[in-house]
Amino acid sequence: MNDPKPPTRKRVKNYGTGRTALLEAAVRVVARGGLRNLTYRAVAEEAGVTHGLVVHHFGSRDALIEEAVAHAIRSSLSSSALEAGTGGPAEFAAGLADMVEAGPELQVFQYELLLEARRRPELLAHLRGLYEEYFEASRRELDRILPGPVSPGLSRLVFAALEGLVLHQLVFGERAATEGALVELRGLLEGLASRADSGPDER
Repeated sequence: MNDPKPPTRKRVKNYGTGRTALLEAAVRVVARGGLRNLTYRAVAEEAGVTHGLVVHHFGSRDALIEEAVAHAIRSSLSSSALEAGTGGPAEFAAGLADMVEAGPELQVFQYELLLEARRRPELLAHLRGLYEEYFEASRRELDRILPGPVSPGLSRLVFAALEGLVLHQLVFGERAATEGALVELRGLLEGLASRADSGPDER
């Protein structure tokens, strides 16, 4: 009598790629289906690994969510188009439309978290940290463009305009509209810089 065949195991495609690959898979899962769909099984299927590997790395769903948020913050700041570093309005947010097209899941993930934070206040601390980094990056770049200190209100206003453009491009896919609005925004910044150069700072 032949020995029975051992049970077939699910093929693991990316075993050993580590936490980063799992966190990127978590971001994609949330971007597609919202935070409520973030489960060990969904992340395992997305990453092509075993369910047990996800459990091993994170231990709890809350830990998975927290680490996914922290990963998104690091990735967002490293890919941010806020700081061109040129000090000129003509290049301000030059890579914004490209950033949206290259990593839409990361942007959608953040908007999903913003909505979820209304129901789960424990997420607010993570999001507040992310947005403070965004505001500060915006202020630093505006400081390079505009003479004199930039007020927190102005840096937030400019960032809000950029965030709105990102959201609209994600939803409607209108890259040309993003680029056209950025041209207008750069023109406004150029006007502010010229006015500040020619007289007292009125901001």
